[in-house]
Amino acid sequence: MRKSAKREFSVIVERDEDGYYVATVPELPGCHTQARSLDILMRRVREAIGVCLEAKGDLRPLVQFIGVQRIAV
Repeated sequence: MRKSAKREFSVIVERDEDGYYVATVPELPGCHTQARSLDILMRRVREAIGVCLEAKGDLRPLVQFIGVQRIAV
């Protein structure tokens, strides 16, 4: 049995008011997780992506993440 090629996803990482790191995967709506450390967050987001792909099937992402821009107002 042949393994499928690895896919890459963009992950947005933020820190909330309680100090937790929060990871969101824009290409997979509803795919997010949180942790107290970045090491644990990266492990959890890989697991979350796997679960999201399993639940939704092997669909192409609906959106393509382009980037983040900071704007002063």
